[in-house]
Amino acid sequence: MSHLDPDQLALLAIGEPVASPDELEHLASCVACANELAEMRRTVRIARSTLGDEALESPPDHVWTAVAAELGLTATPDAASGADRPRKRSVRRGRRAVWALVASLVILAGAGLGAWAIAARLGPTSIAEASLDHFPSHPHAVGTADVEEARDGSRTLVVTLDGAHVAHTYQEVWLIRNDAGALISLGVLAGDRGSFPIPAGVNLQEYRLVDISAEPVDGNPAHSGDSIVRGALRFA
Repeated sequence: MSHLDPDQLALLAIGEPVASPDELEHLASCVACANELAEMRRTVRIARSTLGDEALESPPDHVWTAVAAELGLTATPDAASGADRPRKRSVRRGRRAVWALVASLVILAGAGLGAWAIAARLGPTSIAEASLDHFPSHPHAVGTADVEEARDGSRTLVVTLDGAHVAHTYQEVWLIRNDAGALISLGVLAGDRGSFPIPAGVNLQEYRLVDISAEPVDGNPAHSGDSIVRGALRFA
C-alpha cells in the first residue's frame, strides 16, 4: 500500500486511533513512515512538556477550514449529516487533534523565540568592528574583526581570516597602537576563526589596529614584520 498521509501521521502522533489494521501493518514495515511518525511524536512530546496538561479550546470552523486546506484535507466540519454522523464525530475529533498539534507548535515556537530574545539581551554586545585588508604579499587574504563586550565588562576579539595559508608559519593576532609604537599579542589563530580575550585595562581607542601576521616557528615572540591583514576598529 502507499505511504500514510502526513495529516494521518500527525493524528497518530497525538494519540488518535485513525489507522486501520492494514495501515498499522504498513507502519511496522515502512521505514519512511515509521521515522516520520517518530519525529512527529518527538515534537508532540516537546510541545506537551511545554504546555503541560492544559486543555486547548477548539477553534472556530473557519480556522479549521484554513488548517484543513493547508494540510490538503477534503473533509470539513459540516460535511457529514444524518447517517454520516459517526464520520462527522471522527472528523471533529481529528479537527481537535490537529488543532491541538498546531497550537502546541505555535506556542512552542513562541516560547523558543522568547528564550532567544532574552538570551540575545543577556549575551555579549558588539562594540567595535573592522574589515581587515590584505598586504601586498598576501593578495588573496581577507579578514574581519569584532569586539564583543560581556555584561561583566570583559571584552573578546573575534577574528576571521580566509585565503592566507603560508607554509611553515603560524598566524598570530595582535592589537597595535595607533602610532604603531607598541603592540599586544592576543594569541595564535588556529583555523579561519578565533576568539581572544582582551586584557583588562587595554584602551581600544588607543589600540585600534587589529593585525594578523605570519610567524615562522623560530621561538622569537616578536612580530615577524610579515603582516597578512590589518584594519582599524570602528566603534558602534
